[in-house]
Amino acid sequence: MEDIRQRVQDALDKIRPGLMADGGDAELIDVDEQAGVATIRMVGACGGCPMSTMTLKMGIERTIRASVPEIKEVVAV
Repeated sequence: MEDIRQRVQDALDKIRPGLMADGGDAELIDVDEQAGVATIRMVGACGGCPMSTMTLKMGIERTIRASVPEIKEVVAV
């Protein structure tokens, strides 16, 4: 069975082209399996964008949670 971190990374890879099209990206920093939390760093244009919180919650978190139900929350650092 694939580990949760790899499944989160795979889900992030699915939405990466959309982020990169806007000059940004997101890096997976950590996965706390017990808490069900994935930590992401928004980089490039996404790092300073006022919309990055919405992108994180409505785009990235939604996609990751749909692919990896063990993840309950995605947070940015």
